Amino acid sequence: MTDVSLTEQLEVLLLAEREALLAGDFEKIAELLEIKEIIAEKLGDQKISTQELAPLQDGMRRNQELFDQALAGIRNVASRLGDLQRVRRSMDTYDAYGRRMTIDAPQEKKLERRA
Repeated sequence: MTDVSLTEQLEVLLLAEREALLAGDFEKIAELLEIKEIIAEKLGDQKISTQELAPLQDGMRRNQELFDQALAGIRNVASRLGDLQRVRRSMDTYDAYGRRMTIDAPQEKKLERRA
């Protein structure tokens, strides 16, 4: 393979990665990451001009920003789910004097039906 075809492969891969990031397809992103590592390793062995490298760097930077935002979104969802779980177990509130108090959720009583 020539370095032109490798850079073109990486450009196509970066576009596919961008689409997967925008779609939230994390399985596809994992597949593309393996391929990207192989191509990057091959590119590391070759001399590439800065003109060829500039658009690739821009694409990688844009995808990294999308990836960072996706991770931040996942962290926010995980945090929100944790908050909702805590509220199910107990809730903190304040009394008329400004003192903090915890109200525990009632224990769920499960009825077991036997035949």
